[in-house]
Amino acid sequence: MMHYTIRMGRLVVGLALLAVGAVLAIPGVPGPGLLVIFTGLTLLSHEFHWARRLRDYMRTTFDRVVRRHDERG
Repeated sequence: MMHYTIRMGRLVVGLALLAVGAVLAIPGVPGPGLLVIFTGLTLLSHEFHWARRLRDYMRTTFDRVVRRHDERG
């Protein structure tokens, strides 16, 4: 029973973080939208393969941008 409660909690909190992150990612709304979305995807990646793939894509894109910035500066 506890296992299903934890899974449901991850699902609810992950979806809530995705929704809040989407609002925070709108231009003009202050807040760390992409960071909140990444956190939501991290929680959802325990249950869903699509969330794991999207989280990994965000991570590699972030690393690529950071490397490109380090090479220039």
